[in-house]
Amino acid sequence: MILEILVLGLFPAAMAFAAASDLVSMTISNRVSLALIIGFFLVAWMTGMGWTDIGRHLLAGAAVLVVSFGFFARGWIGGGDAKLAAATALWLGFSHLMEYLLIASVFGGILTLALLQLRSLPIPAMLARQKWIARLHNFETGIPYGIALALAGLLVYPETSFMKALAL
Repeated sequence: MILEILVLGLFPAAMAFAAASDLVSMTISNRVSLALIIGFFLVAWMTGMGWTDIGRHLLAGAAVLVVSFGFFARGWIGGGDAKLAAATALWLGFSHLMEYLLIASVFGGILTLALLQLRSLPIPAMLARQKWIARLHNFETGIPYGIALALAGLLVYPETSFMKALAL
């Protein structure tokens, strides 16, 4: 019962929360990434994942962390995005990492183009009074890339060994 709650609830809920948080506040709490990391180890232990497989998942997360923090250092993505991508890679491992990164890149590109297009249009006064909408409409504001990362994670997650362990 606990395993099912963790597998079916934690990862999807964390992804949804990260996307919503990034949309509204342009931040992703460290608590989201921390919950994903702790949750991974709990689920790995409960499903009997071997140390070699855990090591591979850790290596996938570390590789994404190194690359994404390089992107953060260049100002291409936010720190929360980098940590979320790494925590997601920890859950997905190398077997699903390329698919995740490709989907996140495509969604991120679509999101960026859509926001740039919307930012070129005038914003209705009623919407401009909402701080998060005004911030999202501002050309000086970045792109809430956590949305693309979360959507990609949610699309790839059903194919993981965790979901297959539940025979869903």
